[in-house]
Amino acid sequence: MKKPELLVTPQSVAHVEALIQAGADAFLIGEQQFGLRLAGEFSVEQVAAATEKIHAAGKKVYVAMNAIFHNDRVDSLAPYMRKLAKIGVDAIVFGDPAMIVARREAEVTIPLHWNPETIATNWFQADYWGKRGATRTVLARELSMDEVIEIKENTEVEIQAQVHGMTCMFQSKRALLGNYFLYQDKAMEIENRKDNRNMFLHDDERHNKYPIYEDLNGTHIFSPNDMCIIDELDELFEAGIDSFKIEGVLQSPEYVVTVTECYRKAIDAYAESADQYYDIKNDLLAKIEEIQPAIRPLDTGFYFKETVY
Repeated sequence: MKKPELLVTPQSVAHVEALIQAGADAFLIGEQQFGLRLAGEFSVEQVAAATEKIHAAGKKVYVAMNAIFHNDRVDSLAPYMRKLAKIGVDAIVFGDPAMIVARREAEVTIPLHWNPETIATNWFQADYWGKRGATRTVLARELSMDEVIEIKENTEVEIQAQVHGMTCMFQSKRALLGNYFLYQDKAMEIENRKDNRNMFLHDDERHNKYPIYEDLNGTHIFSPNDMCIIDELDELFEAGIDSFKIEGVLQSPEYVVTVTECYRKAIDAYAESADQYYDIKNDLLAKIEEIQPAIRPLDTGFYFKETVY
C-alpha cells in the first residue's frame, strides 16, 4: 500500500518543527494577500525559513494562492510566484483561473494543486485542470464517501480529501462584520483570525455557533462542527486517496500537533495491516475527543450523508 500524504496547516515556523516531529508529510502555508483561510501568516522570508526546515526533513511545502484575484491584485501574482520558485516550494494551491496565465507569464514550473473550494465535485473537472497544469485536485468537502471514491477511480491526477477540522460554509468579499458594527454605530476593530478565536454567529433555532472572522479577503463563516473520520479511514485507504488534510485553522498549535500524531499512527498502522488499524482506531478517536473543545462537536462531515438528487 502506498501511504497517503498527511497534510497539515502550521501557524508558525516553530509550529512547523513540532508538526515534523508529529509525523506530518506536507505543509500548507502562505499569507492572506494570496491565500484563503490559512492557519498562520507566513511572509516570503518565513516561507523560505519553513521550506528549509521542511525539505531538510524530507517533507513537502505547498503555498496557498487560492484567493479570488480582482484586477487590482493580478499584477502581484507573477513576481510572487518567481520568489516561490527561487525558494523551491513543491506546489502552489490555486482556485482562480487567472493563476494559469500568471504562472505562464512568470515562466515558472512549480506544480499546481487545483482547489476551487465547493465546486471540485467530479473527475472530469479534475482532468480538465490537470491538462492545464494541475497535478492534484482538492475535493469539495461536501462530497460523500462514494463520490470521493468514484472520482479517485476515474481521474488521472492526485486527489486530496479533508479528514479533520472545520469547513468554510460561506465567504463574502465584503467586510460584513465591519459594516455591521458601523450600522450599529459601534466602533470595533476587527482583528485577524488567529488573534480573535471567539467570534461566532449564533443560531438559536439550530442551537449552533458558527465561527466567523474578517480579513483582507472578506468575511468567512465556518461549520459549527469539526470533521473527524480517524475511525472511518479504511475506504479512503483502499481507494488510494493521495493526500489526507488536517485543517488546523482556528485551532491551538498543541491541538493540531496531537491530532497529527493520531492520524500518523492510523496511517502507519493500516500500512502494516488493516487489522492493526481496526485495533487502534477507536482509541485514537477517544484521544481526540479528550482534547476537542466543547464548543466544537465532532462529526463525519458530509462523508456519510445521503445525497439527494
